Amino acid sequence: MNPHLLKVSTGPHQSFNIRHDVVQYFYNRWHFHPEIELLHIQKGTGLQFIGDSIQRFKKDDVILVGANLPHLWRCDDAYFQKSKTLRAQSNVIHFKEDFWGERFLELPENKKLKQLLEKAKRGISISGATRQFVIAQMEQMLEAKDSDRIVLLLQILGRIAQSKQLKLISSAGFSTQLEQKSTDKINSVYAYTLAHFKEKISLKKIAEVSNISPNSFCRYFKVHTRKTYSNFLHELRVGHASKLLIENKLSISQICYESGFNNVTNFYKTFKRFTGQTPLAFQQMYNTTAGE
Repeated sequence: MNPHLLKVSTGPHQSFNIRHDVVQYFYNRWHFHPEIELLHIQKGTGLQFIGDSIQRFKKDDVILVGANLPHLWRCDDAYFQKSKTLRAQSNVIHFKEDFWGERFLELPENKKLKQLLEKAKRGISISGATRQFVIAQMEQMLEAKDSDRIVLLLQILGRIAQSKQLKLISSAGFSTQLEQKSTDKINSVYAYTLAHFKEKISLKKIAEVSNISPNSFCRYFKVHTRKTYSNFLHELRVGHASKLLIENKLSISQICYESGFNNVTNFYKTFKRFTGQTPLAFQQMYNTTAGE
């Protein structure tokens, strides 16, 4: 999917941006920006799109998104309903790779830091003690002034660069396609699919949404996402099914049809292909982990 360029604003006396957001739902358009993004999700659940990866996100996830890597966080449907209490919250830092000067990353002491920012172009999920350190330091940054902010950011990135508690998110072969002319077309496909993935979506219909012929649409979508539209649709359905399995309020048969699958056999087969587990095994594993 082609993303659109998002302009990240910084204050007149700031070299990079850090803020605390409390919103109804996170920004839900497929986008990219030259700034590197470090995000701590304080409250919120939904689907996370980073490069060619689709996964669920949850409270206390910490993600490092590299420069110009397309991404979005699509909150669950409940966040789009009118509610006085349900809000998504996050702390987020945006900074350009060269904000501390062109030669900074070339210093021999910063070799691992430079390597980290290169790896971040695939997106990095941060876990364990490293995640807790980052969360605490980001909280301090919100109150810090002047050069203290830069010192704290450098400490955060230094800790991440030394950590082994990291997981790359996008595939090694993912590369961005940043043509602006396709932005509205792809976002229309994305918006329609999110609104209708529980229903049967024909190739003819989704091609009409994008104003492309069915044969051209298949090739176009695969070129820009490195996956077929069918796989993309299945990923969305599996992601939604994962949420329902975790909530444990419906039977597996009900979850199958609520997630857009047309029969239980196909649901089991597709879910295992994308997650490596059957729906029941996934649910049992989550319930066991949550009870620890």
